[in-house]
Amino acid sequence: MTAPERGPARGTDRRPLPVGTQVVTRTALHSPSGEVSRPAGAVGRVVAAPADLRNAYRVSFPDGTVRAFLRADLEVQRHHAEPTPPNQPDWFAWVQYRCVVGSRAFGLDTEGSDTDRRGFYLPPAERHWSLWGVPEQLENDATQETYWELQKFLTLALKANPNVLECLYTPLVEHVSPVAQDLLDLREAFLSTLVYQTYNGYVLSQFRRMEADRRTHGQVRPKHAMHLIRLLLSGIAVLEQGEVMVHVGEHRDALLAVKRGEVSWADTEGWRLDLHARFDVALARTRLPDRPDYDRVNAFLIRARRRMLDAPTPLEIA
Repeated sequence: MTAPERGPARGTDRRPLPVGTQVVTRTALHSPSGEVSRPAGAVGRVVAAPADLRNAYRVSFPDGTVRAFLRADLEVQRHHAEPTPPNQPDWFAWVQYRCVVGSRAFGLDTEGSDTDRRGFYLPPAERHWSLWGVPEQLENDATQETYWELQKFLTLALKANPNVLECLYTPLVEHVSPVAQDLLDLREAFLSTLVYQTYNGYVLSQFRRMEADRRTHGQVRPKHAMHLIRLLLSGIAVLEQGEVMVHVGEHRDALLAVKRGEVSWADTEGWRLDLHARFDVALARTRLPDRPDYDRVNAFLIRARRRMLDAPTPLEIA
């Protein structure tokens, strides 16, 4: 697996700079006679950015002069004083849990559907302790992969983030380390009535936006409406059954009909309202606690961190 470029070491960053960015020059400017007219390390502000990084930026300096620089000759000022990190490791080598989510896990995939992979990674303790820390999130857009650092993953799950809870319950799991298995064994600790507030609140806000779009532009996004209905169905299942329903099962045909635009807005809205009413009933009857088991999850995080004290290489955590 190839890791995407994330945060290159200082001096090699080639990401575009928007207008207004404060920059430090890496090269000196010379007069026609060869004298240094402006030394390297001068501070300026980007006032014009090229559409193509092969062309020059225009940078304004405090004395009012404007000069042209290629991207390789500019550094973002707020990064300039940061300690230069060593060569970045392949963070993806420490992925502990990899699963498939999205339409394929939901049972809503069609020909041409992407394969979305999610999970978490946990690097050796020394990486956490270093000056540079570790990224909260790894992404590879080319392969549709996203991995959160373990603590971030746990925090999102404790807040009943649907994307992360679905990672813990998806039937499509590709890689599970011992650390990940320890987490899967306690996944019910994340479930609480916070699911009601999180799922319900998100669906309500999104349907209000869709209704506004329908009134303004005369149309809605059927695929988005389908996923909102699916989220309500999933949330109800959490409260009623005590687990996250990832695969939509018997609802597949009805949901795909919504996606294809074969269901009227009025009928889609009616289905949503019925599900909100079921959600209310499920909340009143659920046996789930009001809050997740923070102590149990925290104890797991400490165990996981300790396991990484003597794991300096990916081979030791395989």
